[in-house]
Amino acid sequence: MPRLFTPLQIRTITLKNRIVVSPMCQYSAKDGFANDWHLVHLGSRAVGGAGLVFTEATAVSPEGRISPHDLGLWNDEQIEPLKRITQFIEKQGGIPGIQLAHAGRKSSVTEPWNGDKLIPVSEGGWKTLAPSPIAFSDEKDTPLELTIAEIKRIVADFKAAAKRALAAGFKIIEIHGAHGYLVNEFLSPLCNKRTDEYGGSFENNTRFLLEIIEAIRSEWPVEYPLFLRISASDWVDGGWSLEDSVRLAGMVKNKGVDLIDCSSGGVVSYAKINAKPNYQVPFAEAVRKAGILTGAVGIIVSAEQAEEILTNGQADLIFMARELLRDPYFPLRAARELGYDEIAWPVQYERAKRKK
Repeated sequence: MPRLFTPLQIRTITLKNRIVVSPMCQYSAKDGFANDWHLVHLGSRAVGGAGLVFTEATAVSPEGRISPHDLGLWNDEQIEPLKRITQFIEKQGGIPGIQLAHAGRKSSVTEPWNGDKLIPVSEGGWKTLAPSPIAFSDEKDTPLELTIAEIKRIVADFKAAAKRALAAGFKIIEIHGAHGYLVNEFLSPLCNKRTDEYGGSFENNTRFLLEIIEAIRSEWPVEYPLFLRISASDWVDGGWSLEDSVRLAGMVKNKGVDLIDCSSGGVVSYAKINAKPNYQVPFAEAVRKAGILTGAVGIIVSAEQAEEILTNGQADLIFMARELLRDPYFPLRAARELGYDEIAWPVQYERAKRKK
């Protein structure tokens, strides 16, 4: 059996294969509510055979959204539409996961197809929040510096969202600590210039994340996994580094995190990143050596490529985004390309399954 189709058990949850639908913003919700688009988008990837299907970044508060059209989980009414999706994913043999997030200083913007432009408060936007009052770029808002009380409130928002995620039927939570959003902003010395207990040292910069982990774990069942997505490198001298990520891995493993999803960049606008196939895989490999499961992500587009990463021991899961937008049925195709005929197809589609 190809490594890509070997099951993986994490706590009491067993993934039928190593293919993960990476969180991908759809900018198609209204007031944070999931709708038919999300059911079809996520459901089709479950039909396509992915072992784990994540929602997009789901905001824990209205001001935590990237855009006004992001998914949210800040009130109980948002649970039921998500439950419809988790139930469908499970019926296809997949595991439903949710990524909980707060966009920090990168919030209150239009959808990418509308220019990713700042939405001012006067036009329905909201004031952005961050560890320090430093704008992401000249075109973006200068955020308000969070007070200690506001930090504690956001931690409580993550806790409440985790409780709702459980009620909605999710089996895995991923904390979004990457791509320049709020958790990443606290971690990176490039945008965290605080001098209190939430900044100024590695221990202080990681405090916000550790408090979120503890808060979520207080609501999240011990038998269910908790993932963390990080930007393993800021790609800027003086920023968060791979060495910091390896150090963080040991800390969060002891706090109840089961896997680190290793992405990179996004915290500053001026980073120079040479993106190419497998360019982030060394991050997953290095963090894995710290004794924690890892996910590899970033321009992974073929079955052979994914199989090689797993076979070489560089990661435990393959997170795929754009390739799964191009082909929701990539897992079925990958199984054929790797000569694995035992993969189960939906019974409705079996007549189209190729036989040798």
